[in-house]
Amino acid sequence: SENSDKSSAESDSETEVEQVSVYHKLLATLKTSPESESEEEEDEGESEDGESETEMDSEGSQETGEADGGEEDKNDVPELEEAKETAEQTLGQEQADGADTSCDPSHGVIEEFTDVKHESEFSLETNFMEEESGDCNADQRDSNSSQAFSEDPFKQHMDKELEEKEVEKMSMLPKSSSQSKWPRLGQLTFSSTLEKHKTLKADKEVDVKQLYLHKPLESTWPKVNKQFLSSVNKPSDPPFTPLQRELFCIMNTYRDLFYPERNALTNGEEIRHAYCLHALNHVLKANAQVLSNNAKRRDQKPGTDSDDYRDQGLTRPKVLMIVPFRECALRIVHIFISLLEVNDKRKIDVSNKKRFKGEFGSDPEEKPPNLKRPEDYEAVFAGNIDDHFRIGVAILQKSMRLYAPFYSSDIIIASPLGMRTVIGAEGEKKRDFDFLSSIEILIIDQADIYLMQNWEHVLHLMKHINRLPLDSHGVDFSRVRMLNLNNWSKYYRQTLLFSALQDPQINSIFNKHCFNYVGQVAVRNVPLSGSISHVVVQLPHVFRRLEAENLTSVIETRFQFFIDKVLPEYRDAIMSHTLIYVPSYFDYVRLRNYFKKEELNFTHICEYTKKAGVCRARRLFLKGEKQFLLFTERFHFYKRYTIKGIRNLIFYELPTYSHFYSEICNMMKATDSGVDATWTCTVLYSKYDAQKLAAVVGIDRTAQMLQSKKNVHLFVTGEN
Repeated sequence: SENSDKSSAESDSETEVEQVSVYHKLLATLKTSPESESEEEEDEGESEDGESETEMDSEGSQETGEADGGEEDKNDVPELEEAKETAEQTLGQEQADGADTSCDPSHGVIEEFTDVKHESEFSLETNFMEEESGDCNADQRDSNSSQAFSEDPFKQHMDKELEEKEVEKMSMLPKSSSQSKWPRLGQLTFSSTLEKHKTLKADKEVDVKQLYLHKPLESTWPKVNKQFLSSVNKPSDPPFTPLQRELFCIMNTYRDLFYPERNALTNGEEIRHAYCLHALNHVLKANAQVLSNNAKRRDQKPGTDSDDYRDQGLTRPKVLMIVPFRECALRIVHIFISLLEVNDKRKIDVSNKKRFKGEFGSDPEEKPPNLKRPEDYEAVFAGNIDDHFRIGVAILQKSMRLYAPFYSSDIIIASPLGMRTVIGAEGEKKRDFDFLSSIEILIIDQADIYLMQNWEHVLHLMKHINRLPLDSHGVDFSRVRMLNLNNWSKYYRQTLLFSALQDPQINSIFNKHCFNYVGQVAVRNVPLSGSISHVVVQLPHVFRRLEAENLTSVIETRFQFFIDKVLPEYRDAIMSHTLIYVPSYFDYVRLRNYFKKEELNFTHICEYTKKAGVCRARRLFLKGEKQFLLFTERFHFYKRYTIKGIRNLIFYELPTYSHFYSEICNMMKATDSGVDATWTCTVLYSKYDAQKLAAVVGIDRTAQMLQSKKNVHLFVTGEN
């Protein structure tokens, strides 16, 4: 139910404390005695608005002149409630997805497919290092060479034993930070709570052998990454682009990384290849260590102390990759396969590959041929854009297993919604998040898209990652690392966060949910020129500043400022054809209700408006039969329709994506009226919108506007 989080928060918290204490009793049977600290429950109400579950259709927009006989949706609130109910039903039904997390077929609900046939072949506990692969010898060389042992970043990071004082320091003290400028990434901020580590410098040249890549990756990476390298590159040149070289240099030190300049058109695939290399390298090293220790344990004499073979977490999954669409998961798996195949003769065995392509691939003929959208839209929404999925991937030497049960997987690839339906909500009987207990690398790619889906799912995931499991799941405790037994997994987890923009909500994930003891690196470049320079119509821009006492009062202050000072100027019939751009759906509902109450002549379009209602609203607005058009950002994100007939623009709040500002302004050129002089554009902003403002007008103008409390008038010509 909607209020399940609040109603069951107290009882659920008590249950969890009791379960965790039982778990600690189990741990007490070991030689160690970890402190029995139950994790605090953050009982924040989950906003189950069902927004992300509403799948946007990809049909082409009808011309505004078409007769459609459709009716404008009279009330979006019932529609939103239906979306909520659908989402809740989905959450309830999808709890049977223990198919991913447990192979229990006892309940009668139809489960999604998981591969249970190859369980023994991909079991880490019962397999050994293959002698013919040569990896066993490599492992022996590593163990004999103390230098190699100490310099491998994987071993350095995972074998580091934190002291309780250091853990207390990380949880109590603020982070110290320093600045550095790199050739390609630009301005970097390094932060850490523990003693300052040596300053990380960008490597101008990278020798693949010095990166400590696992054996097959040294030879396959140059071939896989060849598409991004210059055609004039020599075989001796490093197999990384300048961006990849600097990103991987940071990734390979196991620091957290936030890169807010990912672009689906330009560098998106470069970045995807870089983090796939890092994730696969980590998994192969971790599994090789386990298989090597299996052989050593098999050959050791009975009665020998086996405490030297702590090489696992409490559960097997090591890497969690969060991506927005199935197409992204498809590309990641293809990269993994390419990196594991040494040559055409030595193909790796991939279980369930045909099924995977069928479920995650797309049919090119499904896309309407007449769609004309911006290039960035085509890049983001390429392929299968279903946002509800999850898949486990197990990798063992020369084989890959797709659709592995989560507790038998090394890598989990999922969308936020796919994770949400497995984790469930407090108070639900069928929920599971134990498989997230020992995640060592968390990769969140295209984080900006989750702002357009449902950010609550990301927050929900972050609350349930690296918590002590409620069940042992058959783990051999003599093989579990002490960091996991001490519940210190979150201090060893590396988080890689990639986004197309800087946003306070994304920043909060990096600042409040990442505790890596090695430290963090964030790219903090400021935009020199804003998207306003891409406006091609001659248009006066008026930026009106509103004064808010604090961040929590901005929403109310903005609404009052709009209805008291801005809206009265547009009530006159002369100010017709006014489009009001509203980024937040909740602000949109509030404005729509106010307009209805005041009986204003308006129409509205949001992400839940049906196609017939959209066409009707666009036609009425073009003909001037409706003076105002309320228009949500998420509708523009998913549809990118051109709205004709705009003469006056009001940005109720600055857009999340800066290029949306110029796109909306440039829609005015579609108006064939010859009244350019009467066009207006008004923007509301506060001092808390500094990041969004800089992305629109540039950093220099932003500094001036934030210092001055007066309204700012800018006139942009087509050449500016």
